[in-house]
Amino acid sequence: MQGSRSFRLLVFDWDGTLVDSIGRIVDCTRASLQDAGLPAVDDHRIRMSIGLGIRTMVDRFLPGCDDQTFDRICEAYRRNWTESYSRDPVLFDGAREALSEMEREGYLLAVATAKSRWGLTRDLQATGLESMFHSTRTADESRSKPNPAMLLAILDDLGVRAEEALMVGDTIHDLQMAENAAVAGLGVTSGSHDRKELEEVRALDYLDGVRSMPSWLRGRLSAEAGE
Repeated sequence: MQGSRSFRLLVFDWDGTLVDSIGRIVDCTRASLQDAGLPAVDDHRIRMSIGLGIRTMVDRFLPGCDDQTFDRICEAYRRNWTESYSRDPVLFDGAREALSEMEREGYLLAVATAKSRWGLTRDLQATGLESMFHSTRTADESRSKPNPAMLLAILDDLGVRAEEALMVGDTIHDLQMAENAAVAGLGVTSGSHDRKELEEVRALDYLDGVRSMPSWLRGRLSAEAGE
């Protein structure tokens, strides 16, 4: 699997991979824990948990968290995000152009994200990217990363074999999900986890961002053609 160079399907995480939103997520999480009357969590721990489903994320901060406390955190997060942090999503420099180029070159494109369906739909509409993706899955429709269910559902939806797909993400949770689905992984250092952290999970490569992907893909195809 890790030796494959030719792909039909490219699956992207959203926050930190295509959209520059990690700082806002950290700030909103910190504010929401405070509003819920809970102990502060340092920024690094929050960043390391981004990409997981919200229940899994909260359980990392508050092991054994009861349902009432969890509901209080979720309510505070939704309120804070809507009132203070839910600005129009900002794509990373070159991301839109890279996606368009990969689409023109014939790749199927998809999204697998820890966002809610409501949140992803809002972002897709705001960025104008709705028509670009052939399939999308969100955390409220599937089990949390790194469980492979979200990625496997996309493969099934599009009729693509695992060896024909590449998962692209900014966290170890994305790369672990890919590994658990027997799908190749590609890390990007634009979001939550730095290169050293990403390298804890084996991937084909680690790039500075999605904007580097078209040339990276062409390089792999050229190497394959020369063999």
